[in-house]
Amino acid sequence: MRDRAALRRFLMYAVVGVAGTAAHYAFLLTAVSMGALKPVPASVLGAVVGAVVNFVLNAAFTFRGQQASKFGHFDWGTASRFFATAGLAAIANGALMAVLVDGLRLDYRLAQLMVTAILMCATYAINSMWTFRVSKAR
Repeated sequence: MRDRAALRRFLMYAVVGVAGTAAHYAFLLTAVSMGALKPVPASVLGAVVGAVVNFVLNAAFTFRGQQASKFGHFDWGTASRFFATAGLAAIANGALMAVLVDGLRLDYRLAQLMVTAILMCATYAINSMWTFRVSKAR
């Protein structure tokens, strides 16, 4: 039963991530196509935009059963852990994008898809175990 709950939580995390990813990619594509930013910095700033969307939706939906306070996960402790994780993910996003786009000369859109897949798995593990402190009993 715990495996099913964990799978459901991961699938919800992925679904919620679509909204954050949409915000991230919208910023990235707009900034690059308008010539406002190069792909790597646009990707990093887009990751920050997506992180805000992801925090709100994950706190409200994905991890709602593990309420940290009477306000759910909308508290300073959870928010600080989430944004510390998101900050590290944004740094990793920038580093991976730099390697793939500037180093390997991949198209920035393909590179971003690859980086997103990698970081989604990594941030789920961190957010599940630390940020929202999911108990093993669930």
